[in-house]
Amino acid sequence: MPLLKRTTLSALMAIVVLLAGFSVPAAQASEVIRADEKPSELATLGDILVARPLLIGATVLGWAAFTVSLPASALGGNIDQAAETLVKKPARSAFQRCLGCTPVQHEQRLYEKRTREMNRDQE
Repeated sequence: MPLLKRTTLSALMAIVVLLAGFSVPAAQASEVIRADEKPSELATLGDILVARPLLIGATVLGWAAFTVSLPASALGGNIDQAAETLVKKPARSAFQRCLGCTPVQHEQRLYEKRTREMNRDQE
């Protein structure tokens, strides 16, 4: 039974590594995505299954690194910068960015939302 588990795990890891290798050139080729385009279903699925769990993990690891480096950050006077880089930025990407959106698309949507709110307030 342990051999079956090990074989299954090895096969699963090989598939993940293979898919990750294919996704890098595809991501570079599709880097010219327009900001006003709607994210594809594949991008949304990849975001849910791969990107969000990795970003949540990065947030947890960043929090741990921030906690360990807090005395040095306090002495250097850059606690806010360390918190922004290690914790806040990955957390925003994990929990606030729209599903499947690239950072450019997300910023475009935030800009459009702010513009609509400002126009509504001026009326």
